[in-house]
Amino acid sequence: MTEEFDYVVIGAGSAGCVMANRLSANPSNRVVLLEAGGRDINPWIHVPVGYFKTIHNPNTDWCYTTEPDPGLNGRTLKWPRGKVLGGSSSINGLLYVRGQREDYDDWAETGLKDWSYDKVLPYFKKAEDFEHGASDYHGDGGPLKVSDMTFSRPICDDFIAAAGMPDTPSPHDANSETQEGAGYFQLTAHKGRRCSTAVAYLYPARKRDNLRIITHAQASGINFDGKRAVSVDYRQGKGSSGTTKTVTARREIILCGGAINSPQLLQLSGVGPANLLKELGIDVVHDSSEVGANLQDHLQIRAVYKTLKPITLNDELSRWDQKARAGIQYIMTRTGPLTMAASQAYAFCRTRLSNQRPDIQYHFQPLSADSPGEGLHPFSAFTTSVCQLRPTSKGSINIRSTDPFSAPKIVPNYLSTDIDCQTAIESLKHTRQLMQAPQMKQHIKEEILPDPAAQSDDELLHQAREIANTIYHPTSTCRMGIDDNAVTDEQLRVKGVTNLRVVDASVMPHIVSGNTNAPTIMIAEHAADIIARESI
Repeated sequence: MTEEFDYVVIGAGSAGCVMANRLSANPSNRVVLLEAGGRDINPWIHVPVGYFKTIHNPNTDWCYTTEPDPGLNGRTLKWPRGKVLGGSSSINGLLYVRGQREDYDDWAETGLKDWSYDKVLPYFKKAEDFEHGASDYHGDGGPLKVSDMTFSRPICDDFIAAAGMPDTPSPHDANSETQEGAGYFQLTAHKGRRCSTAVAYLYPARKRDNLRIITHAQASGINFDGKRAVSVDYRQGKGSSGTTKTVTARREIILCGGAINSPQLLQLSGVGPANLLKELGIDVVHDSSEVGANLQDHLQIRAVYKTLKPITLNDELSRWDQKARAGIQYIMTRTGPLTMAASQAYAFCRTRLSNQRPDIQYHFQPLSADSPGEGLHPFSAFTTSVCQLRPTSKGSINIRSTDPFSAPKIVPNYLSTDIDCQTAIESLKHTRQLMQAPQMKQHIKEEILPDPAAQSDDELLHQAREIANTIYHPTSTCRMGIDDNAVTDEQLRVKGVTNLRVVDASVMPHIVSGNTNAPTIMIAEHAADIIARESI
């Protein structure tokens, strides 16, 4: 069974929903959107704190696991990725962070002139419907609702006061002129509900006659006529027992699978490192050695401190009746703990290793837990996680077999460079120094993580390898560039073939200095504009 469309969009995640909306806005375009997951009907998707229920849930999460990583003393990590309409924007922590001006200007300096900060800012603003209206740095009237944090606790104010820069405005806006400073995160939320890209972009477009959305449709391969991408095979139905179908693209196939699934599907389809493909018996359409290479991610090091008094959410939500009251409060008013994002307060700071711009980011939470979904600790504590903003360690994503339902091999290579190791050490030192500020010291009973006995550089690095975890920001596995080895060009077209683009976080030449959902949406807005201009 074969159907024909102008555009085939693979993946209804942070980028794919944007592409489906913008392309189908032109009634002359017939667009199909393929999503391996199901509809976003799980109510926890739409409750901000629901990520505790959707992450590591196989109904909404791909539930990937990394290979044992030498940089983490041989540990494996769980890598959640959204498997539902909205993709990871439906299960992430709701934090809206764009990165630094220098990130995009650095992209431009590599030859990607259309990706400088001044060129991408209009697309951030185009996407945005900011709670406080339009300004030089924010947009209004766009599909994506962006709002201020509505849930906080006094200890969050104390963290902001301890970490804030004396010469930055209060309240600080990390998405404005200067990222450096401390404040409350902005969220992709509206009136107490998550605003995923499915809600923001897909819902308004789903009744268009020229847009078809197919769920439980996992793409299994892109078919080529010579070097021209012509169609996509997908499996309709749940699991590997579904029916194989094909959709044909008159104009383009747009791959929006994300940093894991996009290189996976390219490799399965014959675009990737020739040696790997030949080893697996896959016909080589185009030898592209860096498909799946250059993997970058933010690695967070959690510091947990017990408090002297019961002032954290560990105390507020320790009993069933407290949880019931929080649930009733949310149902009645859309306020309270259930509107909580993954973190409440941030700080972008410089270690002694960086004189020019922030090189670390804090995520502060007035609670502590071993991981999402495992419940809060039975004692009063808070968490302040710190991550290196621009890691230099690079890993890879590679298929293991020709089975599209087999998870690829994820090798992050965390803490594999000297600068990353030094930054991890400095990050822990910086955290301990920050906790000595009067605003924080007054609350602290004892340090739980890292081990208080770890004092030397070697001991601190060992602690980082023992306790660090992903912050769920994989990027750069189909990087764009003007050099011959780049997977995609400045217009996000896959090099060496035609009629095929990649539009998602995998095209980032380098990871941005902050959370990656907002930049991914920006990339898709930019890509939709590029395609619209080319089709005139």
